[in-house]
Formats: sequence, structure tokens, C-alpha cells
Amino acid sequence: MRVLLVIGALLLVFGLMYVLRPGPPAADPPPGTTRTVLAYGSGPDQHGELWLPDSDGPFPVVVLIHGGFWGSQYGADLMDALAADVVRQGWAAWNIEYRRVGAGGGWPATFEDNAAAVDHLAAIAGRFNLDLDQVATVGHSAGGHLALWLASRTKLPDGAPGADPVVRPVLAVSQAGVADLRAAASNGVGSGAVQALMGGDPTDVPERYEMGSPTELLPLGVPSVLVHGESDPLVPIDQSRGFFRDAQAAGDEVRLVPLPGGHFEHLDPGTPEWAAVIEAVTLAFASPETSP
Repeated sequence: MRVLLVIGALLLVFGLMYVLRPGPPAADPPPGTTRTVLAYGSGPDQHGELWLPDSDGPFPVVVLIHGGFWGSQYGADLMDALAADVVRQGWAAWNIEYRRVGAGGGWPATFEDNAAAVDHLAAIAGRFNLDLDQVATVGHSAGGHLALWLASRTKLPDGAPGADPVVRPVLAVSQAGVADLRAAASNGVGSGAVQALMGGDPTDVPERYEMGSPTELLPLGVPSVLVHGESDPLVPIDQSRGFFRDAQAAGDEVRLVPLPGGHFEHLDPGTPEWAAVIEAVTLAFASPETSP
């Protein structure tokens, strides 16, 4: 009962945060864009929307993962404006939904769903002419955590949620992401959202943090880019700075892009925050030697 009350309180707090946020612009896809909702599992939240340009392909794929501190009151529509701009670049956007805290999510379901959604690209690649050699994960806030984690799956032990990936990204981009779950829990990032996701504190379930926190899975072996606002009031830029420092020390290719803004500018395709993402993905898709 106490856990349910805590989760309910967190959902209320985060709901107010997102209601008061400056909303992203409406999606404005190019003419001829097709949008197809596809299930990767049997549950109501196990689906994604594939956005395709009006051309023949093959299409590089940008996997978009929405944020909202992993809570069930936020959905993939947060990323619609970004999906439209991905299509404008000539790429496919795979805007995924997943089970969240408060609606069957948390450990391990949230992680399993994100892994299954990315691996589902292999099942639909032929039908939609997708280029699985050019897949990038891009996520905002909690989705930034998941974008980095999806790039780390080759480091997971056998039997762990998300182990043995079928599709491997060539780049991971974190937009104001929660890169270090252990530090975020200790520092109160999200006011308990990390503990709600993981089912406890790092001291309670240390093995979950070892398998679910990107920082603890370094080196990722995949280039990463961290775009973060220096004035972010919800996810401090120290999250990205710490990951950048640790990833460099571990030998990863990583780039930190600090910008003057806050948390929600990342959802607007007209901002420098999103321009930095497009630049990073363009470079990754243009070169067989992927670099951030």
C-alpha cells in the first residue's frame, strides 16, 4: 500500500510539471509522410509508430524514446514534432511506446519493452525497407536514459532484461537524460522516480542498478552524444557531465553538448538543442566509421 501511495504522489507531481511545461509545436510532417502503428508485443502499450518519408529507401532509422520520468501519464506523442523532423531528413522515425510506472512498467518491464521495440525493427525491416546498419537511439529525459541503455545491451549478462540484442544502434543520443541511475536516486532527481522505476534504492536492489544504469555498463562500445541544458531544473546537467567523464575514462567515443537552456527545449525541432541531435545523427549515418 505504501508503495502505491508513493507512486501515486509521484505521478501527481510529475503531471503538474508536464502540464506547466511549454508545449512543443504540433507535428508538421512533410507531404507524403506515412504513419503506421505497429505492435511489438501483445500489451496495450507495446507498440510504436513508424514514420516514413515519401521515397523508396532504404531508410536509416531513428528510434525516439519519450520521457516523463518513466511515468504512465506521458506518451509517445511527446516526440511527434521530432518524428516529423526526422522524416524531413529522409530517415524513418520509430516512435516507441512502452510500459511505464503506474501501468505495469518499472523493472524489468520498461527495459524489456524498449529492447523488444528496437529488436522488432528486424521483423519489419523488409516490409518497410529499413536499413538496420544505420539505427540511432534518441531519447529525452527518462528516454535519454533508455537511449543510452539500449546502446549498452551487449554488455548485459545472459538472462538479464534486454540481453542478446538483435538490432544494435550505431549511435545513442541523450537529450537531458538520466544517465546515472544510482547518482540520480541518491541526489533526489525526479523525487523518487528512479526508485519507483527500479523497485527500490540502490542499496536495496544493487543488481538492478548494475544492469539498468548506463553509467554502470560503460564502456558502451557505441558512440554517444549528450545534449543538456545548463539551466535544467529537472535533470541537472551533472548527470551528463558525469557520464561524459566516465565514458571518456572507459575509452568510449562520447561528446557533451552543453547549451544555455532548460529541460523542455529538446522537444522543439526549431531549437539549437534539436539541431545538435540532427548534426550528430547525420554524421553517424554518413560515415561507416561512426563518430559523435
